[in-house]
Amino acid sequence: MDAGHIAVIVVAAGRGTRAGGGLPKQWRDLAGRPVLAHTLEALGGIGRLILVVHPDDMPRALDLTRGTAVLVAGGDSRADSVRNALETLDGSGITRVLIHDGARPFITRALALSILVALDAHQGAAPALSVTDALWQGKGGRVTGTRSREGLYRAQTPQGFRFPEILAAHRAHPGGAADDVEVALAAGLDVAIVEGEEGNIKLTWPGDFAQAEVRLKGAAMDVRLGNGYDVHAFTAGDHVTLCGVRVPHDRALLGHSDADVAMHALTDAIYGALAEGDIGRHFPPSDPQWKGAASEIFLAHAAERLRARGYRLANADVTIVCERPKIGPHAAAMQEALARILGTDPGRISVKATTSERLGFTGREEGIAALATAALVAA
Repeated sequence: MDAGHIAVIVVAAGRGTRAGGGLPKQWRDLAGRPVLAHTLEALGGIGRLILVVHPDDMPRALDLTRGTAVLVAGGDSRADSVRNALETLDGSGITRVLIHDGARPFITRALALSILVALDAHQGAAPALSVTDALWQGKGGRVTGTRSREGLYRAQTPQGFRFPEILAAHRAHPGGAADDVEVALAAGLDVAIVEGEEGNIKLTWPGDFAQAEVRLKGAAMDVRLGNGYDVHAFTAGDHVTLCGVRVPHDRALLGHSDADVAMHALTDAIYGALAEGDIGRHFPPSDPQWKGAASEIFLAHAAERLRARGYRLANADVTIVCERPKIGPHAAAMQEALARILGTDPGRISVKATTSERLGFTGREEGIAALATAALVAA
């Protein structure tokens, strides 16, 4: 699934203050940060981020995102805001889009990806939960009747669509839709129901914020740290591969795979945080299929494992130890490469280098060493 063809629209232009606090709920504080910061963090790395905000909130949004999202001014209604965002993507090469409420900060990456997968067979897909409680009708504080709950669902976001179809649907819709599925159905689109998540709540009332604070405090206690260390010797060649970036050099690194010593250290750090051993356990060097393999395969597997275990990467720190080549000119590209593989923001990845002051095997330029630390938190 190519993230370059996916856009994630986060709708946060509303003025709703039912949750109290004197601010629109998406800007209220939750565990020390705005609600919207949690939402954007959860969706980082899936695709191009588009944040729709009220014009009055543009300065605040710029300070929050710092270039990690494209900002779009909202309209008079939710449908207008979504259409504004969709129009900015016309002709951009985007083929699939997720549309999410900014006040749903507990969206998981697994749910978002399941919606994107469903778009292989459907024009639209959205998460929902079956209604399990009895349904009443009432008036004046009294029960006046009941209603069958069969076939009823509680809708959630993100709601996903093939881009050309949802853009055309919004352009044709007269307005007033409750959500994007309503717009899609009015245009005759096929929308699949994906099993939603109970935790994917929309913060609306003061009590919702109290529950969210408790949830975040509980999750914050589940933190895992892992360390990784790797060494590779030099051999004949004209470049080294470090953190997925080809760096010209008068020698290469010797290894069973592509010998990306820095990526190996980071991969082992993640496996270590999960208590799942090291690269050799998952990709034995005795197996010929991994001969010359790109180390991206190993790191991507570690990233899949951390998500499958219910964690997200809080941050990672990689230190490369060598006299040459110089790492500084390539550090930013290395951050970007690692962030892409891990599905996170480059600001959560540190890549730096040091020498050993001409001491030891690295000082004698016999090889390169790398150390890495990874911090995981419950998603």
